[in-house]
Amino acid sequence: MKESKHPQSSNLTRATLRVTGGACLISFSAVFVPLTGTDPTVSAFYRMLIGGVILTILTRLKGERFFQGRRPLLMLAVGGFALALDLALWHRCILFVGPGLATLLANFQVFFVAAVGVLVFRERLTWKIAVAIPLAVGGLYLIVGLRWGAFSGDYKLGVALGLAAAFCYTVYILFLRMAQQTGSTFSTITLATLFTGLFLGVFSAGHGESFAVPGLRNWLVLGAYAVVSQVLGWLLITSGIGRMEASRVGLVLLLQPTLAFVWDMLFFSRPTTLVEVAGALLAMCAIYLGTVGRAAPARAR
Repeated sequence: MKESKHPQSSNLTRATLRVTGGACLISFSAVFVPLTGTDPTVSAFYRMLIGGVILTILTRLKGERFFQGRRPLLMLAVGGFALALDLALWHRCILFVGPGLATLLANFQVFFVAAVGVLVFRERLTWKIAVAIPLAVGGLYLIVGLRWGAFSGDYKLGVALGLAAAFCYTVYILFLRMAQQTGSTFSTITLATLFTGLFLGVFSAGHGESFAVPGLRNWLVLGAYAVVSQVLGWLLITSGIGRMEASRVGLVLLLQPTLAFVWDMLFFSRPTTLVEVAGALLAMCAIYLGTVGRAAPARAR
């Protein structure tokens, strides 16, 4: 009797749990990368290859068609290229600055998406975005700006790579949205994953990186990386995100960079000062405002 009386509340709870679980799983992405024992782009390639094979099987089991027309296919190819660049840059960023800061920098894509919305699609700049941008800059300054001169060249390069990765992810998001207008969710994600894996393979071969995996342990890490981050995490988020309001989605998804920072301190002994913690919290608040500030207009359209 109670379950039938509040079905919406029950559905919201299940959706929230799914998105929370997905965000927690994806937070381990940056932890897997240094443990794979392979070159940065190669580890990203195997993530997409293994994940793409699993998603292909799931798509076939659901009976969905892969080919939805030439235009969606072209959109997914461009999006896959952008995501391949994003992962190649982000994986190198992780090796230079650590999983926590790399994941935080990658989440700055919400500001690039907002900028594209205002400059290209003539969307109105909301007060949340206007507040979020200086908060994000201030948070980033507290994390890396105060000691910028003391950092090595590799660390500085890592920060730049993280921001570049965020921009590439923005391009991926935009083309994925255009492709999803005519395609089904499962087939769209599967094709985007396969295209990304293809381009990552080309990038790796072009840079002369070895596709060899050192041993069984490294294969297990790569397999766990693909299943946890590329399949389970995103399937949980995708299955629950449509039933939640924008503010709750933005808040729950902040678990990803927050936990990535925690894992960095626990597993890799990242030396973190109180000032850096304050900067990270400011940046996360900014990311939340940026997510909510853009989600509402998008949902209205």
